[in-house]
Amino acid sequence: MASILSNKQKKKDKYTLKELKSLGNDLLISRSHINNLPLLLTFVTPESPPQFVVESLLSLQSFFTPLLSQLPSTSSSTPSTKTKDDPEVVFKAWLRSKFDEFVKLLLDVLVSQQSEDDLRGIVLGTLMEFVKLLNVGRFHSSIYQRVLHAIIHSEVDVEIFLDILTSKYFKYIDVRYFTYISMEKFVKTLEASVLSGDRMATENSEAENDPKESLELSVRKLYQVLSQIPPPEKQAEKSHHEMWSGSVFADESSSEKPKKKKKKTEEQDSTLLSPTTISKRMKLKFTKAWISFLRLPLPLDVYKEVLASIHQTVIPHLSNPTMLCDFLTKSYDIGGVVSVMALSSLFILMTQHGLEYPNFYEKLYALLVPSVFVAKHRAKFLQLLDACLKSSMLPAYLAASFTKKLSRLSLSIPPAGSLVITALIYNLLRRNPTINHLVQETVENANESNAEADEHNESQPKTSKKRKLGIDYFNNQESDPKKSGALKSSLWEIDTLRHHYCPPVSRFVSSLETDLTIRAKTTEMKIEDFSSGSYATIFGDEIRRRVKQVPIAFYKAIPTSLFEDSDFPGWTFNIPPEEGKC
Repeated sequence: MASILSNKQKKKDKYTLKELKSLGNDLLISRSHINNLPLLLTFVTPESPPQFVVESLLSLQSFFTPLLSQLPSTSSSTPSTKTKDDPEVVFKAWLRSKFDEFVKLLLDVLVSQQSEDDLRGIVLGTLMEFVKLLNVGRFHSSIYQRVLHAIIHSEVDVEIFLDILTSKYFKYIDVRYFTYISMEKFVKTLEASVLSGDRMATENSEAENDPKESLELSVRKLYQVLSQIPPPEKQAEKSHHEMWSGSVFADESSSEKPKKKKKKTEEQDSTLLSPTTISKRMKLKFTKAWISFLRLPLPLDVYKEVLASIHQTVIPHLSNPTMLCDFLTKSYDIGGVVSVMALSSLFILMTQHGLEYPNFYEKLYALLVPSVFVAKHRAKFLQLLDACLKSSMLPAYLAASFTKKLSRLSLSIPPAGSLVITALIYNLLRRNPTINHLVQETVENANESNAEADEHNESQPKTSKKRKLGIDYFNNQESDPKKSGALKSSLWEIDTLRHHYCPPVSRFVSSLETDLTIRAKTTEMKIEDFSSGSYATIFGDEIRRRVKQVPIAFYKAIPTSLFEDSDFPGWTFNIPPEEGKC
């Protein structure tokens, strides 16, 4: 047996490109050269030269394409007893098995690390042609699912395949439709592997990390594919949908209807779906694919990428956006940068889709830490913070707690953060006149302003004690804004900012000196003008700033040193000789 295989290998190696082309032409001319088919298949391997693979591929594709409609559905389908001995039936079953072998070889070449990018494009184009033609004008989802499965589980960078799919095939609505279906199936398979992996880990404590690493790699590839698929179009934007298979994909429920209900004309055929129905189904498949994907254990980098873009790329296209509430509330409860990134999507669900989140402001209050003012997504977070505190119906204790917390943070963050905090405090004081006593308050009416704070503070006794001057009753470590004691405090930190080392900060604080209770004479500040600030933007503004009076350095005599002896009377700066030696 080994000698026969070696002889075949020798014969295969002896063929030239011209002879290979002749074998393909003979196969296309007559059935008598059908034995060329298995020989041509041997050249469709990753080890063969690319030009040999392409030549064999083109010959085999030209041979199988006219026969696809005549082949049985599967190579394993058993013929009836009457046609079992029919040579034509046996021949077509054999052709089907060779076609399946051809598809398998193409998939091997597609995901092989030895293949070139141009060869991958040709192979993928051939497979997509079979997806179009094999099912008699209908989209062949089985082959397409095998293609996606091979891409996701291959060791080749998935971006190479996505470039081809995005540029050539994702513009077709049926390709996107069955991509979502395939993604959902892959996710369910991964979920089952996660459950089985957890059980194995409990049984064997010394389990290797390879399954976990392969799971993370698959999750990353699934996210790359999902993020590259164009979202479903709205019905108003596109009334005609372009199909790769040449016709509208069939109604899934049409095969279950009785034959008596199908007496319609061609224009009213139930298998032809209207653009509105197609859009609804696309949204449904889009929703199922994304919701199932978000149930997987996402790596941290993928988790952050999803949260950063989900409010723009996913939520507007979901059939029911509130299905994301569990994922977003869990993300918001994690804290830190993850909560900051989840705030944008959660805010959309609360304001546009009626989601109720009881502890929303408590969690938002806990996010106010110095690190958030230097985070990557601080601009969006600060704009959402201002939007969340925009309601004039906000309780006084809550508005006072946020105002005082921001005021305290202004002492320990960079100057750009102090500028945006001043703008936030300005808006809060303007929207909530009941907390203006934090800026200026007389001692006589100090106790009257604390009535609401005492109602929400159960830990303190309800006694009318006079406040002591010089004592700040605000508890900066308290995570519950009800118990922070902000209404008993004052914004003394703002007065400290008057002497800030950065001139723009000290100048900007003067905007709080205006009477903000008169809303007709004041306007809200736009937080987006300050939220992206940094040292670079402050320096640039100072360079462009026109200064009327410029201090001029004037010396009666040119200085010879940085300091003179008269600057430090009674001090000497002589270095001992032994310490000055190197």
